[in-house]
Amino acid sequence: MPPTDQGPIRVLQLGNAVGLYGAERWILALVKHLPRDRVTSLVGVIKDAPGAEAPLVESARQFGLEAHEFVSYGKLSWSAIGPLRRFIVRQRIDILHTHGYKTDILGLIATRGTACRTLSTPHGWSVDAGFRLRIYEALDRLGFRYMDAVAPLSQDLYVELASRRGLVGRVHLIPNGVDLSEAEVTNEIPEPLCSWRKNREFIVGYVGQMIARKRIDTLIRAFHELDIPKKRLCLIGDGPERTELEHLAAQFGETGRIVFLGYRDDRIALMRGFDVFVLPSSLEGIPRCLMEAMAVGIPCVASNIPGCQALIEHGGNGLLFELGNASDLQTQITRLVMEPTERNVLAAAGRDYIYLSRSANQMSAHYADLYGYLASSGANGPGEDPLAGFLDG
Repeated sequence: MPPTDQGPIRVLQLGNAVGLYGAERWILALVKHLPRDRVTSLVGVIKDAPGAEAPLVESARQFGLEAHEFVSYGKLSWSAIGPLRRFIVRQRIDILHTHGYKTDILGLIATRGTACRTLSTPHGWSVDAGFRLRIYEALDRLGFRYMDAVAPLSQDLYVELASRRGLVGRVHLIPNGVDLSEAEVTNEIPEPLCSWRKNREFIVGYVGQMIARKRIDTLIRAFHELDIPKKRLCLIGDGPERTELEHLAAQFGETGRIVFLGYRDDRIALMRGFDVFVLPSSLEGIPRCLMEAMAVGIPCVASNIPGCQALIEHGGNGLLFELGNASDLQTQITRLVMEPTERNVLAAAGRDYIYLSRSANQMSAHYADLYGYLASSGANGPGEDPLAGFLDG
């Protein structure tokens, strides 16, 4: 750590104005639990579209943190570089912590020639991305070699990056964590889930963005095949796929039983009303929504992909199904419908796992140590990281 008379390390978390989804909630969980005697957190977003809201900024301010918007309209937002650089110098930012290809690339350029160190946390890559997005993400990975450190969210991302040219010794694996204080708040289950439960309906739920890689169409198809008299599918979130998914539900004649609630601030309270939480994604880092559902004590079914495998042991603390296989997903949900005892056992095991191994307190303590190393001992060179073995692996 820096000498105590220098005060806490000043870290700017730079995100995007895209709502409060996994990456944005991850930033909030991190800054909420970082020790304030060691780290002063500031939060910023790159606002790239007129009329775009910046809920990350508003939420950070509610935590009592300084938060800023860097307005730069357009896909690339190059004009944000100058204001960002001036802010970093004026505010004496020690570390810029970025999240995603846009903030990584712009942040890396903005900090050149300053004393500010750079840290990126990749949250995962896109699936079936268009040509332009693939180029951006490829440039992002190339740019990591110019970062002072990279801290991916999952073992698979770590393995992919740790041996890359120019990254040896710079990549740190810090286990992803979830804010347990949110899961511990006792809330009444909001409508319409409260009424559904009183009607003894079996509620299958999903929380997250409605984008292609989430594969919500698989969930809708599996729900349609689910042969039980009283069933309901509750989809919480929004995104570009929503209209197409609503059409799919209508094609199956499930409009009345599949409910799209849109983005909700009370997602945890709503989640408490689920009988089963399903994450059908084709790609995840370490999915926050899945950790939240497990922490709340909801039995979970997820696609058998690396990010979900990192959290769920099939038959131990949840269930996995073959990616994209609606029939297999239907089978796993039916298993939980027919075996309420197993449902309770899996839910309890999932909750115990999150509390023992995936708390935001643990995650934030490790990041505080990494910030300390970057701020005070970077002269040793990335290959001599004194925290190797404590953070990595």
